[in-house]
Amino acid sequence: MAQLFNATGKLQKEWCTTLQIEFTLLGTRSISVSSTGYLDLIDWASSLGHIRRAGVEGTGTYGAALADALKGHGITVFEVNRSDRAKRRLQGKSDPTDAENAARAVLSGTATATPKNHSGACEAMRIASVARRSAVKARTQAINQIRALLVSAPQDVREKLWRVKAQDCVNACLRMRGLGITPHLSTLAVALKSIAKRWQFLSKEVAHLDAELDRLTRIHASKLRSRFGVGPNTAATLLSVAGDNPDRLKSEASLAALCGVNPLPASSGKTVRHRLNRGGSRAANNALWTIAMVRMRSDPRTRVYVQRRTGEGLSTKEIHRCLKRYIARELYPIITAELSELQAVS
Repeated sequence: MAQLFNATGKLQKEWCTTLQIEFTLLGTRSISVSSTGYLDLIDWASSLGHIRRAGVEGTGTYGAALADALKGHGITVFEVNRSDRAKRRLQGKSDPTDAENAARAVLSGTATATPKNHSGACEAMRIASVARRSAVKARTQAINQIRALLVSAPQDVREKLWRVKAQDCVNACLRMRGLGITPHLSTLAVALKSIAKRWQFLSKEVAHLDAELDRLTRIHASKLRSRFGVGPNTAATLLSVAGDNPDRLKSEASLAALCGVNPLPASSGKTVRHRLNRGGSRAANNALWTIAMVRMRSDPRTRVYVQRRTGEGLSTKEIHRCLKRYIARELYPIITAELSELQAVS
């Protein structure tokens, strides 16, 4: 008799859990989101039978701690996606319903994704990438605010401080002693210098995080870094998306699907065609796009390929899509080898 425990939850103070045997609902229980609550949950479920598999929603976010607690007790954990909107409209939405749907998804074999581990070098790269991404976004916002203020500033102020390069524009604002004694000009000077100092601080933060990513990838992804066009940011992104456990990637097609570069069939009747996959990790997709762009500009072999495909009538976007798929195929054995080495060391 197959037995299964499932838990789903979001940002809330308790988990809603459901235990099922042969698709029969045995019970539902809410527990606190804490180590004590997880142990209480496992004890309660174990009192009803032997637990072999668990479906958890959000194993990379709010369900990470629960997934780790379950795996620590020898329970196989599967990632469960939320039910589709059409099904929710028909059945309604509640935590017990979500828990039951999670149970049925694992029992039926619909939920087969293995959650990522969150304790290795790949997780360290992901953390650094998250911090860098937010710093870059804030820095871009800061220079945009400086330019917006200068656009509406008096002509003499704009001519004095406006520069094409962001660094030059910030330096001009930092060197500024004052713009005038009127409330408008004095406040404008204070605002420009304040935002310029913020941009300068964020640039130092980005440089520090770039150095950290460079260090991590040189130690833990040297083979990946050796490939043409793969830098510290793209290598860290691809490894963090793959995760610390290489068993998640069954084939190079699974990596392509994870990065959203596998063409999806969109045929109908006698028309046979494929369309772009707009799913997957957009950060990993962008990393492959960056590698492809670098190769299209500087790699002789890739430039020959682009010329040949252009002669066949393909557009630049179509060539870029093909290149991303080929790059995913090329990097798959390297990524899995790097992950296997990391797993052996840990």
